[in-house]
Amino acid sequence: MRLPLLALLARGPAHGYELKQDLEQLLGSAYPQPNVGQIYVTLSRLEKSGLIEGEDIEQSSRPNKKVYHLTDAGREALHAWFEETEDEPRVRDEFFMKLALAPQTGLADQIALINKQRRQYLTTMRNLSKLATAENRDNRIAHLLIEGAMLHLQADLDWLERCQEELEELE
Repeated sequence: MRLPLLALLARGPAHGYELKQDLEQLLGSAYPQPNVGQIYVTLSRLEKSGLIEGEDIEQSSRPNKKVYHLTDAGREALHAWFEETEDEPRVRDEFFMKLALAPQTGLADQIALINKQRRQYLTTMRNLSKLATAENRDNRIAHLLIEGAMLHLQADLDWLERCQEELEELE
């Protein structure tokens, strides 16, 4: 959450609730939305680390609000983030650990685990398909997010099929 908030502040000052709304509008309903409390905790941490500065703004009919802006250090952190690539493979996978350890424990059947996970992925894919049709067609970013998630799910389903084939050959 830290770096996406910095990215939103790169365009100009904003308060926490405004940043939450911007994230929701940008990413649509497919992306798990943070609560406003999470936003403010993160903003506080960013301020303490010197990446943003906050300024209290008085409001006559409402409580004061704090508007944040990016510091030079925040802009540098943001530049570094955009320069980084995301090349870490998914080798730390919770499901795969279950699959690998199931025979040693005697508590779960590998094929049953695969079938259960497959059902979960298919349910998630159906839910994403519904979101895609419900999402505003003008929000290309949200559609790309949904499409990426569905492509990852399809790859995961293909991998489950491969796991099942390998395990059945071992029997």
